Amino acid sequence: MKLREELITKLSKTYEPAAMVHMHYKGKDMAFKTDREGNPILLFIGKEDEEGTVKGERYARTLKKDAAGNVIKDHWELKGKAS
Repeated sequence: MKLREELITKLSKTYEPAAMVHMHYKGKDMAFKTDREGNPILLFIGKEDEEGTVKGERYARTLKKDAAGNVIKDHWELKGKAS
């Protein structure tokens, strides 16, 4: 499943650095891990269980910047099932 543009826009924002953030999106639970700058880099989307673990699909982000801090590459890739 490809990520929708509105979800990518939500994931383009900056959040708390080096944290796991939980939220809901269109009836699904999602959790994402942020890097030390607060950029989401690992996404889990599906259904959250009693322990707070999201089971569904797992995505990883490739985010590369040049020396000046300009984004060279920003891409989300499906990595498989999250269990």
